[in-house]
Amino acid sequence: QVQLVESGGGSVQAGGSLRLSCAASGYTYDRNCVGWFRQAPGKEREGVARIERDGTTTYADSAKGRFTISLDNSKNTLYLRMNSLKPEDTAMYYCAARFFYCPTATRGYWGQGTQVTVSS
Repeated sequence: QVQLVESGGGSVQAGGSLRLSCAASGYTYDRNCVGWFRQAPGKEREGVARIERDGTTTYADSAKGRFTISLDNSKNTLYLRMNSLKPEDTAMYYCAARFFYCPTATRGYWGQGTQVTVSS
């Protein structure tokens, strides 16, 4: 059974930083494509960043230059480092995993989410 548990969210001021973590059980990150998504109130879930089996990383335009996705395979944990946070980054953040394919907004295994709130 795949279980993903996010942590690290919180409330910060604009310009601040946070590091989100996602620990997995029943799933091995380094053999799959995994990613981070977010969903703000009243908006659809959107992809933020992903890392593929070969290590290729992809970011949403809104995250480029500010967010960094990474893996610690020894801990089987996925991270999202977020710098220069903006109020528009406020959302529930989810890690997502899937077998054989990259997760999408509607397909994959999901954690319970961790709230990020950025105040101006």
